[in-house]
This record gives sequence, structure tokens and C-alpha cells, in this order.
Amino acid sequence: MTERADRLWKRAERYLNENQIAAARVTLESLAQEAPQNVDVHLILAGIAWDEDRVRDATRHALDAAKMLPDDELLIADVIAALIQFGETVAARKGLDHPAFHRSREIGALVRASGFRSKLAEQSEALKLLDRAKSLGADGAEFRFSRAMQLVFNGRMKEAEAELDTCLRMPNAPARATLELARLRKQKPERNHLQDLARRLNTVPPDSEARAAIEFARYKELEDLGRYDEAWDSLARANAIMYARHAHDPAASRRLFERLTEVATPEFLKAADVVHEGPQPVFIIGMPRSGTTVVDRLLGNHPEVSLAGELDDFALQLRWAADHKATLDETVLDRLSRIDYAGLGRRYLDQTQWRAHGKPYFTDKLPRNWMVAGLIAKSLPQAKILHLVREPMDVCFSNFRVMFADAFAHIYDLDALASHYREYRRVMDHWHAAMPGRVLDVVYADLVRDPETTMRRVLDFCGLAWDPACVDLTANESAVATLSTAQVREPIHARAIKEWMRYEKQLAPLQRALAGL
Repeated sequence: MTERADRLWKRAERYLNENQIAAARVTLESLAQEAPQNVDVHLILAGIAWDEDRVRDATRHALDAAKMLPDDELLIADVIAALIQFGETVAARKGLDHPAFHRSREIGALVRASGFRSKLAEQSEALKLLDRAKSLGADGAEFRFSRAMQLVFNGRMKEAEAELDTCLRMPNAPARATLELARLRKQKPERNHLQDLARRLNTVPPDSEARAAIEFARYKELEDLGRYDEAWDSLARANAIMYARHAHDPAASRRLFERLTEVATPEFLKAADVVHEGPQPVFIIGMPRSGTTVVDRLLGNHPEVSLAGELDDFALQLRWAADHKATLDETVLDRLSRIDYAGLGRRYLDQTQWRAHGKPYFTDKLPRNWMVAGLIAKSLPQAKILHLVREPMDVCFSNFRVMFADAFAHIYDLDALASHYREYRRVMDHWHAAMPGRVLDVVYADLVRDPETTMRRVLDFCGLAWDPACVDLTANESAVATLSTAQVREPIHARAIKEWMRYEKQLAPLQRALAGL
């Protein structure tokens, strides 16, 4: 570092310590000109830009940092974290392929790299990195939990169960491990964890996320044993804990979706005048727990389709296009008319087409993309969009009974859940009316009762030839990282239909709220 660069660095440090962010930014920008090889400078500038809601500048600085990666896997990991946050998937993967990771014996770096691979839906590679860390001596409850989840994603259920058992015998075991263990199989009177769960309830604060996880686990195990009244009590307590942890406002969500449908007129939604070359996505959307994973896995059996997993890429590129770090809020709606939609589609494909692995199609199965389905259709005229439709009570109860951590606040309260479902249906009705024929509804009940007829419709809509493998759920052995990971390794079945009726009395308010939908 030159003498001038050293002075600038010290000055920037002082400004940062004094929280004079604007002055620090100006100084760091001068330093970036003086010492362009300084990765730390670009990372700090990226963080400042993100905090100031300048997404494009944040992305630019992260990419500048990625151009000059040092032979230091810990610093490379910091760069990759920024790249993933800003939607630069290709550059992040290139960073993960850096020789420093291949020869690393730094456990912390390998664990972080595993997390990055998992975020990129590369679960097999993620597990390999954790196995390397284990061979170097990595251990502890958190490590065991992370490795167990990777074993689950990769379909190695017996090994995952053993790893979770080991995890829960360790000090400071994450309460979430009890829930994941309960989910792995159906519990039996002679083999369950209820006694251990009762003990653990007394070890965590009553209003904590840990308490909620244990209550969700108790619900699952009690339901498996047919003790439905007790199961409901645990489920109700778990959801009440989680909902109280959020400041959720259903009315604000309703106003946002109302404005979205006002802005997204049929004229506005006309597709961009562009033909995107190369592999094209098949988006699979709908409410969570609506059957999206089942269709994804069946479609992935087709020789011309590659499974890509649940991708955040469209939302991340929409953030870049709007230069705003929220995916869908009033600011984004204000800026929709100024977005270059052909460019948005191109940016999405630039970050995702590698996932096709030489095939003409790849799936993008992120259920919540229903919110932006119109923008997807406008940006990607050649993309296919499949919408999973499940009976309202079935899909709402299926959401209420699971723990999504902090991802979806509305699922933890029956009134909020009903409100959200109504908005979802209204928005999807709007997309259908504004873009006739652009989205194919796939009815979950039809899928599980008559897979062949349903999948023939799906393949025809996607322009794919019929393949009988597309009705065999067990034929797909690839990794899957969703809450349905255990269920989709079984043959197709209809057991999940009307499961809510075990709790018909308790769910009567939800049924009334959804009446007529």
C-alpha cells in the first residue's frame, strides 16, 4: 500500500468509527482509485451502498472485489457472501471454484463454502464440503445439525437420523433439530421422542423460537400417534409463539397487492419484444405446500429438463432492475414503469442458464413467485409458468402445521393466513385475466389421483414430448431442499387430501373465512 493509500485507509477507518458514512464513502472511493486491488475497500463500499439502498452500486463493488480474489479463502468467502446477496450467482460459483478452497484445511471456510453451495441449490457439493470439514475434525451440535440437513437434502435419511440423534445429545443442541428429527419418519408408540421433548420444553424460554420448534415437533409426533387433541394444543402454542414474534400487518399486504394489480394492466403486461436464446425456465409457482415440489420432481424426470431448485434469481434481478433492495413494496411498484424488462429477463438468464447443464429447459420452483408472475411473463416471453392449485383448506392447514422460521409471518395465525390466501387467489385471478393462457393451472388433487393425465397436460403446455418417467416420483433421486424432501421420495399418494378434517372443530374459523373460495 502506498503512503497516500495508507493515509486514505486510516482516514476512512476514522470516519467509519465515528459513523460518518458519507465521508467514509468518499474517502473509500478515492482509495479504490489509488489501490484498486484492495478487496476490503470494495467490500466495505458494497456494504455502504446496500445500506443506502443503492443496489446497482453495491453489485458493482462486489463484482470489482471478485475480479481480484486473494489466495485467502476466508476473504474470498466474504466476497462470495456479498455476490450471493446481490444476485451474482455466476461470479459466486467462480469464487467457490477458487483453488484456495480446494486445498483449504480451514474448517470455518469449508463450512461457509458449504452454506454457499446450499444457497445455490448445489446440495451434493455442499455435503462434500461438510464431509471434508468433518475429516479435519469439525464437530459440535451446530455442525452436526448442518450436516444432518444436508444428508436429508441428499436423500440419505438413515444417516441423517443418526446425525440428528448425535446432535441432540450434545450441549447447546439447536431446538430445530428436534423438529427435523420428528419429520424424518412416522413416529410409533414404541418409538418416539415425546419424553425427550417434554424435558426440553422446560429448558427454553416460553416465548422463544426454540420453544416453538419443540412444540411443532410435539405436534408432529402426537399426530403420528393419533393423539389429535394434544397435537392441536401443541400446534396452536407453536404458532402463537411464532406469530407474536412478528409485526405482521395483513391490511398492508392487502393494499400492496391491490396496487400491484392496478399497475399491472393487460397493456402493461404485454411481453417484452425479445427472443431470449438458450435454455429456458419452467417456473413452478403457487402457495407453499401446494404440490410444487411434486411437479418439479416429475418434470425433472424428463430428458430435456434439468432440476434447478428454488431459485431467488428473478427476485434478485428485479431488485437490481428497480435499484431497490426489497423485492415487492411501494418503491418497487413506483419504479415498475421504468424497468427495462427485456434486460431484466436477460440478466435472469445470465445468472441461471448454467443450471440447464446442456438441456433445453430448467425448472425454477420458487412458490412465492406467484406474486411476480406477471413480471416474469413480461420479462421472459419464452418461459413457461405452471401454477399449482390446491384446495383452500388443505393448503392453508398444510402451511399452518409447519415451521418456516421467519420467512412467512402470515402462516402462524389463522386470520392472517386466510387473508393472505384471499390475496393470493385475487392476484392469480388477475394474472389469468390479464394474460390469458400464459399460466397453466395444475390442480393438486388431479395430479395425485390421475398423474398421467395431469402430466400429459403439463408436458404439452411446455412443448415437451410425453415420457412415462414423468409419473414416477421415486425415479428422481436428485437432491431436494424443501419441507417436502421426505414425502417426494415416496410414490405419489393422496393421503394429504382432507388431512385438516382431523381438526375440523378447531379449524372452523378458517373454514368460515375461506368460504366461497
